[in-house]
Amino acid sequence: MTQLFADDGTVTPVTVVEAGPCTVMQLRTQETDGYDAVQLGYEDVRDKVSNKPQVEQAKKVGTAPKRFLREERLAAPAEVEVGAQVTVEAFEAGHLVDVIGTTKGRGFAGTIKRHGFARGPKTHGSMNYRRPGSIGCSAYPGRVFKGKRMSGHYGAKRKTVKNLEIMRVDAERNLLLIKGSIPGHNGAFVQVQTARTGVQK
Repeated sequence: MTQLFADDGTVTPVTVVEAGPCTVMQLRTQETDGYDAVQLGYEDVRDKVSNKPQVEQAKKVGTAPKRFLREERLAAPAEVEVGAQVTVEAFEAGHLVDVIGTTKGRGFAGTIKRHGFARGPKTHGSMNYRRPGSIGCSAYPGRVFKGKRMSGHYGAKRKTVKNLEIMRVDAERNLLLIKGSIPGHNGAFVQVQTARTGVQK
């Protein structure tokens, strides 16, 4: 993350995302697959790293195998061809996007860190400092309800942050400067797509 300074001194926090170029690896059509979609590949890898189907698919396209393959459904037939490059020029400053990523993994966490529970008193011999407290009654229901907020694995989940504004597009370096923060650690892989709200600034 970094900051953008406006002429009037306003500071805007932004996340710098290296977006592409992505290669169109395959097209889905209503006639052959029953739906319209485009499959994009990102980041070249050696043949030894990929499995055989991906290597053969890349040979048909005329490119190296890709580390990431993602398929996006379309409402209408795709207007691109197999082998075409999708770059940051598909976005414009001021547009709203949805960013999909995997949140940072925090391992096994307690209720205070995981759910924001309040702690108990630290004095007068209290033993309820960071404990979760009561989790249910004895006679009825005689069990713990499903979904009870308790300690457990925290993070490392797929998350979508919606309606983030693109502040700047750097076509020369394939960079997007997106307002605010996005899920994932530094260097993580994310998907950036047009916001599904359909409302653009």
